[in-house]
Amino acid sequence: MTSATRDAAPEALGLLDRQATVAKPGFNRWYVPPAALAIHLCIGMAYGFSVFWLPMSKMLPNADTAACADIGLIDMLFTRSCNWTVPMVTPTFEMFIAMLGVSAALFGGWLEHAGPRKAGFIAALCWGGGLVVGGIGVMFHQLWLLWLGCGFIGGVGQGLGYISPVSTLIKWFPDRRGMATGMAIMGYGGGAMIGAPIAVALMKHFSPYGATESVGWTLMTMGALYFVVMSAGAFGFRVAPTGWKPAGWTAPAKSAKSMITHKDVHLNEAWKTPQFWLVWAVLCLNVTAGIGVISMASPMLQDVFGAKLIGADTAIGLTGAQKAGIVAAAAGLVGLISLFNSLGRFFWATISDYIGRKTTYAVFFIFGMGLYLLLPIFGHSGAAGLFVAAVCVILTMYGGGFSTVPAYLADLFGTQMVGAIHGRILTAWSVAGIVGPSLIAELRQKQLDAGVAHDLVYDGTLHILAGLLLVGLICNLLIFPVADKHHMTDEQLRRERSLQHEEVVKGDAERAARGRFGSAGVLAWAGVGIPFLIGVYIAMQKASALF
Repeated sequence: MTSATRDAAPEALGLLDRQATVAKPGFNRWYVPPAALAIHLCIGMAYGFSVFWLPMSKMLPNADTAACADIGLIDMLFTRSCNWTVPMVTPTFEMFIAMLGVSAALFGGWLEHAGPRKAGFIAALCWGGGLVVGGIGVMFHQLWLLWLGCGFIGGVGQGLGYISPVSTLIKWFPDRRGMATGMAIMGYGGGAMIGAPIAVALMKHFSPYGATESVGWTLMTMGALYFVVMSAGAFGFRVAPTGWKPAGWTAPAKSAKSMITHKDVHLNEAWKTPQFWLVWAVLCLNVTAGIGVISMASPMLQDVFGAKLIGADTAIGLTGAQKAGIVAAAAGLVGLISLFNSLGRFFWATISDYIGRKTTYAVFFIFGMGLYLLLPIFGHSGAAGLFVAAVCVILTMYGGGFSTVPAYLADLFGTQMVGAIHGRILTAWSVAGIVGPSLIAELRQKQLDAGVAHDLVYDGTLHILAGLLLVGLICNLLIFPVADKHHMTDEQLRRERSLQHEEVVKGDAERAARGRFGSAGVLAWAGVGIPFLIGVYIAMQKASALF
């Protein structure tokens, strides 16, 4: 091959090709986390979608309530004369969480070969475009179109957007795997802090045009906004050349007891190992317990403490303003949940770099069991402050479970295909996201039907969640390094690297990405940091109603 041919090859690459995203010498690895955050802050609006449920159920002011009372599911999907019920629109959330796991599992292997830029851009098309399609469904009052757009198409965007930065960040930060993934995944936990206030403001802005237009135009506007921001993040990605490492850093020596492997396991082999399924169970059980608290936090606070939240002894004779104060206090807890869910992702993932992933999860399960068992005690004693504090700590560990698992997988299976393996593991989230809330709601309703008092109805449920954490602890303790027989041979590793086109950048490993942070880094971090801090401020304002 001539020199001219070699020089011409890069010009033939498309902007989305993985080879075109190889870092140049002037690049700095600290440019990658804000690109990942830009994507995760957008798809993290998933946690804030509840702001749409009530407005979506009141879009047709002249609907015949009596005629619509017995309407079936099929008719509800296509009716333009009956209001949707809240139970009809809330499955949208379950759909895009389910599709998150399914799409991450299906496309994880493709992502490793296609690269983060292409995956991130397609995620922007699907999440942004899905919201636009959902908005059109609202405008034409077609529930099936809302489910298709926000639920299915948007869910694919959720999955691709969630895993697109993981492998890239781990390879850029071999010295701080947990911290790197924690920074990105923190954005998913904090996306609702930014997105929910924007959605509320947009619905208010469009409200003069009508209730339907208010929701529909808000979804379409946010879809367009998210497409732009996520595309900017996708084009900000760069991949590390093969063999690149931070200046002055040396990989720790391999020891017999080390949980960090120096070899790689192929995606097709990883899921056959017991370690894969144990980590799957660990994530699923941690998420199920945490999402149980998230799904019932607001009603639980009102049921357990009631009038005590505003300093009254009994709920009898409360004024409208006092009742509103109780609701505001519960909403304040929801704001705190978003904040601690987000911050916990960064905190615990960073801590895991020092104490190890297995120890970190052991802390989640042991400490979590204690807190779940203490919550009923705090409730019965009227200690609302301790109750709220315990819930907030639980939510840090819920978020920390998400952000620590990519580094856990990289430790066990190596970094070569960690993004694809992480995609398969996320099916645990899909299962927990569907089973968890429905299980908790059913247990609560059965106890209410049995005549259990409102302030006691959660005791048994919280004990069950503590039991789930005990099972999770056992699964975590059973995780040991992957057997050598599952590791890729040198030939298999060379083939996998050729599929990822890593051979074209092998020679740049020593020179690449040694640039200064500079003004470009400041602007990139400000672009994601300022909105995030505004979201934190808004969450704290809401939480002030608790105090």
